[in-house]
Amino acid sequence: MVGKDIIRMSLKELKRLKVIQEAIDRHITQKEAASMIGLSERQARRLLRAVREEGDRGIIHKARGRSSNRRMAEKVKSKAIRLYKRKYRGFGPTLASEKLMDLDGIKLSDETLRKWLMESGLWKKIRKRSVHRQWRPRKECFGEMVQMDGSHHDWLEGRGPELVLMGYIDDATNTVFGMFYDYEGTLPAMDSFKRYVKKYGIPQSVYFDRHTTYKSPGKLTPEEKLEGLSEPQSQFERTLDELG
Repeated sequence: MVGKDIIRMSLKELKRLKVIQEAIDRHITQKEAASMIGLSERQARRLLRAVREEGDRGIIHKARGRSSNRRMAEKVKSKAIRLYKRKYRGFGPTLASEKLMDLDGIKLSDETLRKWLMESGLWKKIRKRSVHRQWRPRKECFGEMVQMDGSHHDWLEGRGPELVLMGYIDDATNTVFGMFYDYEGTLPAMDSFKRYVKKYGIPQSVYFDRHTTYKSPGKLTPEEKLEGLSEPQSQFERTLDELG
């Protein structure tokens, strides 16, 4: 049939074909051809090869005649929304996407379905309430509480080993004190606390984290039970107790 020999091209494809033919005939370079038709050299070489192998038909975009991905996505979206309204209204996007997959053969991520439902006004974004953080009021007077902690860091900036800063800060006044040690442990804690006490006196209370230096990970010993303790004490905690 005569119709089979007719090649339908857009104006853009006709222009590209002319430039590609010029490159095939070596009137211009492939680099020049790529620049003229706004493609990379790699894409231009691919067109040259297609025209050599298929003739003028090789210039036609291979996706012509196929349904576009956008059109296919719109069809899936329309069907999913229709099924949601009819069968799954009120379901959350995660559960609804599972039902669409299991019962209707439509594979969608819950995020995609959530987006589509929100666009359609069928689902509202639920904002998670942030946990209200209640800040502890600061102490009023110097010495009521001192916070202490060990900070591991390359304090010498590569000029020596990494050290631990045993740091202290008064809760009421932000008065700071610190000493460097090779590690964070019972001896550095006791030594630094002794030096703090010599300078500022014994605080009424000490606030620290649950590092094993400060909080014992073990179980109550029989002696501790006899003393009426509710949890085991580290050596450092016993020292603080003795200091009152």
